[in-house]
Amino acid sequence: MKRNPREANQIDAHVGSRVRLRRQLLKMSQEKLGDELGVTFQQVQKYERGANRIGASRLFSLSKVLDVPVSFFFDGLSGVTADGVAETEQSPVIYDFIQSSDGVSLAEAFSRIKTPKVRRRVLELVRSLADEDEAENGKG
Repeated sequence: MKRNPREANQIDAHVGSRVRLRRQLLKMSQEKLGDELGVTFQQVQKYERGANRIGASRLFSLSKVLDVPVSFFFDGLSGVTADGVAETEQSPVIYDFIQSSDGVSLAEAFSRIKTPKVRRRVLELVRSLADEDEAENGKG
């Protein structure tokens, strides 16, 4: 089955997830981003889901509004297959993590901890809680 060349693909989804990540890190609403770009918040949602492709000029505008280089949106792509599907360096667990608002919030909070000993203790706590959760749900 031949792909529709105008159809969004995994690269579009990856770029959209990077838009979402940066927007959330800046604590910017989809509505505010849409206003800055001259589009509706629904269009921003479609970009972030990868349902709509982001054109070059819009990507350039996004880089200015979100204060990142254009290359930021492609970080994590290691290559592209012949059918235009992206192969990411990120494992599915990491990709799912940064797609969630809890994941973004946790990563942001964790990155503010500067003391290595405290960071290790937080990691140990999270691992312990995950182990307990698995045991309670019969996965351990």
